[in-house]
Amino acid sequence: MPALPEEADVLGRLVAWGEACPPIRALILTSSRARSDATVDLLSDYDVIAAVHDPAAFAADGSWPSAYGPPSARWGDQGELYGLTTYFRGVVYEDGVKIDYTLWPDALLERVSEGGALPGMLDVGYRVLLDKDGRTSGWPPPAYRAHIPTRPTQAEYDALVEEFWWSATYVAKSLWRGEVVFTKYVLDHDLKLGPLRRFLEWRIEIDHDWSVRPGMLGRGLERSLPADVWAELAGTYVGMDVEDNWDALFRTTALFRRVATEVGDALGYAYPQHVDDVVTAQLEAVRDLRPGAEPPLG
Repeated sequence: MPALPEEADVLGRLVAWGEACPPIRALILTSSRARSDATVDLLSDYDVIAAVHDPAAFAADGSWPSAYGPPSARWGDQGELYGLTTYFRGVVYEDGVKIDYTLWPDALLERVSEGGALPGMLDVGYRVLLDKDGRTSGWPPPAYRAHIPTRPTQAEYDALVEEFWWSATYVAKSLWRGEVVFTKYVLDHDLKLGPLRRFLEWRIEIDHDWSVRPGMLGRGLERSLPADVWAELAGTYVGMDVEDNWDALFRTTALFRRVATEVGDALGYAYPQHVDDVVTAQLEAVRDLRPGAEPPLG
């Protein structure tokens, strides 16, 4: 892989593009490269907001990403902020640089000033690269509190426990049917990246007084979890063998039971053991069920 350009070079090229392009009124760097907490590395993306006069027309023009360099792969989407439509254009360039552009209507520059608190995509950190009209001058500095989990209520805690055990029944049924691809989706995505990940994040927050911003979809869990908890989580990932996945399911439920109980104890919430007992018995019954019989879970 060729050496990636230095950050200063990438940002310099982006600013030169913005200065030469009349529709662009401001460029703002956000996310990891806008923070000073040493989370950036060689492969970190560049997340850039481009505030333009007519973002719909700008987004429809596929030529402007080439202003930085030759693109090799792209992906697009759209969203909304303060009731105004925004457009996402992610680009991987031939030099290995990945830039995620978000196109804003330039009216959002004032909306942010008027809104008081920064929207999450700015509160994680921002750096103004270009502001032709001085319209970001009223923005408050980032508080770096966006996306930090808050303490769940008893109802939220109970609902997530039940969601975990509800999803676990699909793992058992798909394993009994030999549908391993679907099994992997439910086990590794629905269970682990859903309720289990949330409980693991809450477990981390309890140790850090609800002050840590977790990475997206489990990023950084290796560094944030206690070593023994991480080892248990790592042990839940296996290949495509049916029996290995049965074992992984019960290792996953054991880890969930442990972490959910620890979180509940710290928050003063009772773990719903009855739900655990009933569904665990059903999972074990399906594993013991002879092939071709009617599964007890429907």
